[in-house]
Amino acid sequence: MFLLGVSAACCLGLGFVLQQRAAARASLADFLSFRLLLHLMRMPDWLLGVGLMVCGQVLGAIALAYGEVSLVEPLTATNLLFAMALARWLTPRQSLGLSGWGGVALLALGVTVFIVAGQPRGSTAEAGALRHWLVFGIVAGLALLLVGAAKRLPPSSEATLLALAAGLLYGLQDALTRICSQIAKDDGVTSLAVHWQPYTVAVIGLTGMLLVQSAFETASLRMSLPALTAAQPLAGIACGIGFLGDRLRVTPGALAWEAAGLAAITVGVVLLGRHPAMPPGTADRVPVGATRLR
Repeated sequence: MFLLGVSAACCLGLGFVLQQRAAARASLADFLSFRLLLHLMRMPDWLLGVGLMVCGQVLGAIALAYGEVSLVEPLTATNLLFAMALARWLTPRQSLGLSGWGGVALLALGVTVFIVAGQPRGSTAEAGALRHWLVFGIVAGLALLLVGAAKRLPPSSEATLLALAAGLLYGLQDALTRICSQIAKDDGVTSLAVHWQPYTVAVIGLTGMLLVQSAFETASLRMSLPALTAAQPLAGIACGIGFLGDRLRVTPGALAWEAAGLAAITVGVVLLGRHPAMPPGTADRVPVGATRLR
């Protein structure tokens, strides 16, 4: 399961870099429109990036079928390490330096500390319908609010909020994928056709992809990937505990270490994402003949 989680992170990290390099060449006239995805489908490097991302999501789904969301999510957060590796290969003259190695150490240490301290484990008792829909609504509502707020900000800040919204949706998608896996194991794959979760996973995945590509298109990778990478595991863990029945150790000492681990993951993600080796992407642009509300 650990190998599956890390393999998923590898595919996701490499795929995000390739997608951003392609999206940076797209026209902002298609910003937050599904026409953007149709335009990007004509770019070979974007298709390769999407292929890697899909492989990562499939590996992540398999990991979720055998492990708790609260355990898999911190592992997939290491995708930024692989994104940094590819970015460094594309910009070989850029060394990691203190901030880069510090980010690597904090991210790896944070994942280890959270898993060791929290000891995530599943439970047969899932939350009731009210709690389920409350957590679902909070996560989806926050994503919607972030998208609305992003439209009134400069492109660099806009990209960050869009990536945050996408990360929240991807975390929610991971939790629903875990439910789909459980349904398939209990009642067979064909039974998924009569449940709402698989269709919601598809809609969330497509919406998240649109938000991510719009963020990649608008500003540099360092403005979007840290937010995406930090938000997804936090949302996934919240959903795992909120309505999937995942359990963490709740002693005062364990809670302190879990919080420290999540903080280290977040700081490490930000340090790596803002590193100069990350592809610079586009400068702030406004499409010809179009205006954007700021």
